[in-house]
Amino acid sequence: MKSPAGGLKWQSEDTMNTHPMRLVTIVGEALARERLKRLLAEEGAQGYTLFAVEGAGAWGSRVADIEEFANIQVEVIVTAAVAERLLARLQRDFFPHFAMIAYETDVRVLRQEKF
Repeated sequence: MKSPAGGLKWQSEDTMNTHPMRLVTIVGEALARERLKRLLAEEGAQGYTLFAVEGAGAWGSRVADIEEFANIQVEVIVTAAVAERLLARLQRDFFPHFAMIAYETDVRVLRQEKF
């Protein structure tokens, strides 16, 4: 579909087949990378995005220069049930041992089978 300006136009919301899911975002010490990846697999996440980040917070400032001392951010889109299990395990198994935060956001996705 073409817009009046000649560019492509997204389909209207009424014609898209979106599905409600949850985006869980985890920011924490890079030392937890492998444990986080195992947790995601154990709880049924189909995939994730992981990248180095830097910032400052209650535990001080962290830069991404030295991998062992860097922060990572993990984003994963999952069902509400998986999000609840992930957050509960993060709180119980990770928060006491790592500088880490986590939050969830409601999202709508296309191609639900990918998640």
